[in-house]
Amino acid sequence: MLSLRPIRASAIAFGLGLSTLAVVATAVDMPQLELNGDAAAGKAVAEDRGKGNCVACHMIVGAESPGAIGPALIAMQTRYPSKEALARQIWDATVKAPEAAMPPFGKHEILSNQEFVDVVEYVWTL
Repeated sequence: MLSLRPIRASAIAFGLGLSTLAVVATAVDMPQLELNGDAAAGKAVAEDRGKGNCVACHMIVGAESPGAIGPALIAMQTRYPSKEALARQIWDATVKAPEAAMPPFGKHEILSNQEFVDVVEYVWTL
């Protein structure tokens, strides 16, 4: 009788390898950016309904008409180990959560690199 175990193990290993490559390839999409932006400019972009529009989905203390779809943007420096980790999340949230509703602001060039860096700086201060 022919055993299917080696085939299944190989298929699983192959699938895991492809998954790992996909995550690594996607995570690399964010270019090396100097993450020292202007928090005030980032706040303006985050609250701009035509640009960042973070407040449409996230509660931000003091923001007008905050949303409740995404997590509240509070205590960000305790929730992310580094500003770069936060930047990667904003760049493309689908890397960590493929079903994420948050648009990939950097990957899809919704924000310019400067706007992106400024938003990261602002959100990091929350």
